Amino acid sequence: MVLPGADVFERSGLKAWPGIEVEWDGAWVRRAANGYTQRANSVQSLDPADDTDAPARIAASRAWFETRGLRPIFRVTPLAGPKTVAALDEQGWAEVDASHLFAMELGTVAADPRGEVYDLLDPKFLVVQQQLRNYPDERLERLKALLGVVAVPACGIVQYSPEGAPVATALMAIADGIVITGNVITDRTQRRKGYAAGMMRTGLAWAKQAGAGIAALNVAADNPGGQALYAALGYRRQYDYTYRIPGGA
Repeated sequence: MVLPGADVFERSGLKAWPGIEVEWDGAWVRRAANGYTQRANSVQSLDPADDTDAPARIAASRAWFETRGLRPIFRVTPLAGPKTVAALDEQGWAEVDASHLFAMELGTVAADPRGEVYDLLDPKFLVVQQQLRNYPDERLERLKALLGVVAVPACGIVQYSPEGAPVATALMAIADGIVITGNVITDRTQRRKGYAAGMMRTGLAWAKQAGAGIAALNVAADNPGGQALYAALGYRRQYDYTYRIPGGA
């Protein structure tokens, strides 16, 4: 199976991990979600040919975020045109958080017997996300607000230890036949025990049954452990992207 290009993955990602407030400017999209994650609070281009007036549009995007009390962020994928990248360079936007998109064809997967699937807003799932991420209540509320606008099939996954303790969690959402995984976290004291892999298998089994044919996720370039985990599950690196922020921000 030939996997789709960046345009397909990025558009499905917009649906799977949406902004609460969204504004389009041609093929550029600005999204805000109360500051929860860079991805949902950034501007990006979905067509490299749409880079006319890039300096002015970047300035307008910066103002759009600043009026909302958010740090301006530009997500630079292979869909950012050369004039856009040049304008970011000229305006002094610094690169941060280099990342990769991994993907694979989704075959038959067996769920782990200690994995559980929940509705996104199920308190049992949310309390595990809060616990393993050490979130204060205010940040949990921002997560809940974002999850509340997810309009595609989605679920939360929790992996339990043999003793019944939650040890790994993530969420998955299916858009355009692609299941996208996010918010992956494993208890720091329980890593390298196969819990994250079991959690992923449980979620992918749910996604396959729900009709997904491709699986994708984003992973930081400086996270070799995560990359090894996903590679062992069958994911392969498809393309790279980075975030850009104004100099001094």
